[in-house]
Amino acid sequence: MSKTLTFIGNGNMAFSIANGLKNKYTLEVVGRSQENLDKFEEKLGVNINKFLLKDFNIQDKTLILCIKPANVEEVSKLLSGQAAVIYSVLAGTSIKKLQDNFNTKALVRTMPNLAASVGASMTTLTGDQIYKNEAEILFNGIGMTRWLGSEKEIDIATALAGSGPAYLALIAESLADGAVKQGLKRDDAMAIMRGLFDGFAPLIQTVHPALLKDGVMSPGGTTAAGYAALENGNVRNACINAVEKAYKKATEL
Repeated sequence: MSKTLTFIGNGNMAFSIANGLKNKYTLEVVGRSQENLDKFEEKLGVNINKFLLKDFNIQDKTLILCIKPANVEEVSKLLSGQAAVIYSVLAGTSIKKLQDNFNTKALVRTMPNLAASVGASMTTLTGDQIYKNEAEILFNGIGMTRWLGSEKEIDIATALAGSGPAYLALIAESLADGAVKQGLKRDDAMAIMRGLFDGFAPLIQTVHPALLKDGVMSPGGTTAAGYAALENGNVRNACINAVEKAYKKATEL
């Protein structure tokens, strides 16, 4: 019998993680609305055990906490029992705050991203060292993992990997728009942009970004002209500032 994971919350992140793990574990999902739980199961495409939040018993369960940070106090009061471990995906919510509100033997903070739904999340982890190995095995099921040494580091990682898909989506859309502006058909621009990202992903795993850039940029060539336009637009500094602003927001939640 496969291990049972209990999701507290049934929003977008819960679905992304559940979709990545649905063929590896038995899933329980706990939410406020039976209708929304039924929709979650239908969209997921597999049978799950569904429970309403009120007075749900978490005794000895492995929980994946996927609620909104603002709802920590409210939701914790609706649960009974003591969990074996809680894996929290709540951005900016400290281990201390979770310990103060939830009854559990162990806690691990995690930060997956929406690529979990296609098994390609970059998930950062920190918390009780005794669960380091289990945490890595669990979240390797939805992509890659990186265990970090402190909560400050996971808040920074949240600004990079957790929010990163939104940054890359903006860049992808902008590049496609640029091609359309120059006369390429929208369908062609989108197909080429997707191919670009698909090919770039394995390259960046083994080659430093600066070396990739230098390998493409011929003297006086097209890439050099386009790259200069990005520098003139302050794109590098904007990306650095985006991570800083997101990190600061994570610490305020």
